Amino acid sequence: MNHVKTHPNRPRIVVVGGGAGGLELVTRLGRTLGRKTAEITLIDCSRTHIWKPLLHEVAAGTLDSHDDELDYLAQASSNGFRYVLGRMDGLDRAAKRVHLAAMVNEKGEEIMPPRSHPYDLLIIAVGSICNDFGITGVAEHCLFLDTTDQAEQFQNRLLEAYFHAHATGGVRETGQLDIAIVGGGATGIELSAQLYQATRLLSAYGLDNVKPSDLQIHIIEAADRLLPELPERLSKSTLKQLEKLGIQVHLGERVVEVTREGMKTQSGRFIPAALKVWAAGVKAPDFLKTVADLETNRINQIVVRSTLQTTVDDDIFAIGDCAACPWPEKNSTIPPRAQSAHQQASLVLKNLRRKLEGKAMLDFRYKDYGSLVSLGKYSTVGNLMGNLMGTVMIEGLIARLVYLSLYKMHQLALFGPFRVSMLMVSGFFRRRLRPKIKLH
Repeated sequence: MNHVKTHPNRPRIVVVGGGAGGLELVTRLGRTLGRKTAEITLIDCSRTHIWKPLLHEVAAGTLDSHDDELDYLAQASSNGFRYVLGRMDGLDRAAKRVHLAAMVNEKGEEIMPPRSHPYDLLIIAVGSICNDFGITGVAEHCLFLDTTDQAEQFQNRLLEAYFHAHATGGVRETGQLDIAIVGGGATGIELSAQLYQATRLLSAYGLDNVKPSDLQIHIIEAADRLLPELPERLSKSTLKQLEKLGIQVHLGERVVEVTREGMKTQSGRFIPAALKVWAAGVKAPDFLKTVADLETNRINQIVVRSTLQTTVDDDIFAIGDCAACPWPEKNSTIPPRAQSAHQQASLVLKNLRRKLEGKAMLDFRYKDYGSLVSLGKYSTVGNLMGNLMGTVMIEGLIARLVYLSLYKMHQLALFGPFRVSMLMVSGFFRRRLRPKIKLH
């Protein structure tokens, strides 16, 4: 699909999944091995990539996905790897072939038949999806934020509800515009803050039959505090900021059923909502449970050894959210974060080179640099961890700058410093020429 030619004597390295870790890995493989040493291929079911931590901004409309998305085909052409459009749905380890499902268009018409793709070394980096835990009504009535399409679907539903209320003279029913977000982790909190900003912008752009106060944003969390993975002080600070914004936070409330009208909780409460978002945990894609007898855990993650190779096949690696990687220091597995995927991609790059050279594999050692949660322009909180200072709590402007730098680090891995600097300049002018919220 681009100018990189196949060669029968070169080892075939295939990366399935172009998320944060997979795309960084295949880009670096293409630059270092793809020209002469190996044939590098990326397989993904989408034609474009957007950094997943940005999807809550796409959902709120405060970020236009087309401004920040990357075309896989163009990235492959300029970085020495091949790109194949396809969705993995099976694996033949004996024949060393990845099975790809048929691709259909919006009308259900088949545009690409089922196929298979050969490999010598395989890296599975298919990410994660929301875990609905089998709760009644979630699949039917909730929106998810796993993909750009889902985020844009939410934004379209929000705009449709706003335009309808504006055209009919304002909110007439309880919960007509209310939004309920299940999950008090980073995704739910960041989405709620962006939605608060979006409602103010929509009123400022002329939809003034709907007042911002007509829309209630709810966060429903089963635990007794927000962000249980962060220190309690930061959970309290985040809660205080959300309460300042008027966002309703329901702690210790476990959702047991979702209906068209809203959420039912274990305590007997009913929270009405027109738009319902599920952000209460993740799992690896379901097809991994039965793929080629790979060992998986209860949330479908592929169990890997410290080298990031699977427990049953040395020629298959797994990284990112779909991998259950041991974390001996915590007696658990590595958390599903962008920094985890980035570090794992770096280790697999080294191990693939060593494998091709017949050298021993290196073990993965995760370094936790802390966590950050952004409440848009209103606040950012987090903790940074390092060898010199230990754990440092940060809030406000400094935390916001560190948060923004994480995305720039991802872009640097993909584009290099010159192009990133050009993207920053173009983004500066674009933000001043376009509306502050996507209105179509």
